[in-house]
Amino acid sequence: MQNFFITQWFDWKSSKVSGRIETVNTLLKKLGFWVYLQPPPYSGLMTNVEQRMNLYHLLSQVLFYGVPGEVVELGCNQGQSSALIRRIIDHFDPTREFHVYDSFEGLPGVSSADGATPYSEGQLRTSKDVLAANFERYGLRLPVIHQGWFEDTLPTGLPEQISFAYLDGDLYSSILVSLQHVYPRMSPGAICLIDDYADPEVYPEAWNKLPGVKAACDEYLADKPEKVSFIYSGGMSHGFFRKQR
Repeated sequence: MQNFFITQWFDWKSSKVSGRIETVNTLLKKLGFWVYLQPPPYSGLMTNVEQRMNLYHLLSQVLFYGVPGEVVELGCNQGQSSALIRRIIDHFDPTREFHVYDSFEGLPGVSSADGATPYSEGQLRTSKDVLAANFERYGLRLPVIHQGWFEDTLPTGLPEQISFAYLDGDLYSSILVSLQHVYPRMSPGAICLIDDYADPEVYPEAWNKLPGVKAACDEYLADKPEKVSFIYSGGMSHGFFRKQR
């Protein structure tokens, strides 16, 4: 499967080289330096290309190797990651169900466990119509949409078996309730990818504006055999674990 759509869909774009940068590059070449300046690509505020690559490879693993269960995304917002997930499912195993969950009312209340996060209640508000429009834009089948707060939708709205879970709840309370309901349903070998999981001890330069995510993961998995691995995701943060057998 070609995966160039990761860099072509939504808000990915490469910045043009300015005249000033071209002048500097010309001077460097004349001085014998085989290096040049180039502005970094911009790949969006919600996800970047490194996160999309992580999502592509981890999800395709469980689908290709036949880990049983459905695919879920908790915190789908406008559906940018959701559309990528659907494209990957449709290539590797279109029989898999895909469920997404969001209040569409923005973030819930922030607690002390979230530290000095700049985010606040109600931010990231959107609607199901925006999500549906993003799927229509690329000719993709809509997932099963569960609207409401996680504590209301997850107890009865999750599939019995889960092969892949993408947790993007942003805050301590959202990630904790997600793990409480998703983890018991994960099949052996299933993967849980957690957005905004940062571990400054592993990578001090990691984006760590949502420390409640790691706090919730560490708390829930404290007595479990699995531990979250912090993986490189450019200027943003990702962690994941694989359910043991």
